[in-house]
Amino acid sequence: MGRRRSLFAILAQGRATEALILQAPGKKQQENDMAEDDLTPEQLAAIAAENDVGETVNYKPPAQKTLQEIQELDQDDESLRKYKEVLLGAGAAAVADPSVPNVQVTRLTLMCETAPNPLTLDLQGDLEAFKKQSFILKEGVEYRIKISFKVNKEIVSGLKYVQQTHRKGVRIDKTDYMVGSYGPRPNEYDFLTPLEEAPKGMLARGTYNIKSKFTDDDKHDHLSWEWNLNIKKDWKD
Repeated sequence: MGRRRSLFAILAQGRATEALILQAPGKKQQENDMAEDDLTPEQLAAIAAENDVGETVNYKPPAQKTLQEIQELDQDDESLRKYKEVLLGAGAAAVADPSVPNVQVTRLTLMCETAPNPLTLDLQGDLEAFKKQSFILKEGVEYRIKISFKVNKEIVSGLKYVQQTHRKGVRIDKTDYMVGSYGPRPNEYDFLTPLEEAPKGMLARGTYNIKSKFTDDDKHDHLSWEWNLNIKKDWKD
């Protein structure tokens, strides 16, 4: 399987097309100011096809064990004891309240050093409201996504953050981020996606609908939500 590129790496291809448009002879200046979101349905379909990557072939997740089973496993094995301390902590204690879910996803933060204000979604609030709002992201800046979450009761293996990006109703990207395995603890965990650079150019500007999901090896849907990202020339456009 070939190396998969991010959504913004593919959108950056639009810069070459944009340059041809701006340099074409006989074009008036007003044609240089063409509206944003001018990707055609054919172009969106081509991007979606290039990004259509299936699930990992022949992957079988490990058998799920309870916290007590793991704590009692091979107690005389010193190396395993140290590993369990790293995973669980020396004094791991599960939350007893049955109404509290094992995994709670609390916040999504768009990490960008040049952003004028914090860009944070409270994922324990009104998720429906996010569909009507948009993060503004200035073109060309570097950013990461941070997911904050808690594990309350049992060890969870193979946590994964799945992000699908849509434009004009067409899915143009799907990215799976492997988060890892975590044991219960009182404090939150933070997961950071790799650093990415937002593209520049009129073909890349516009609004993207993003469908996010926090899941695991056992396909538990810990949280699903939708939000919007608006690429603009400047933070205050």
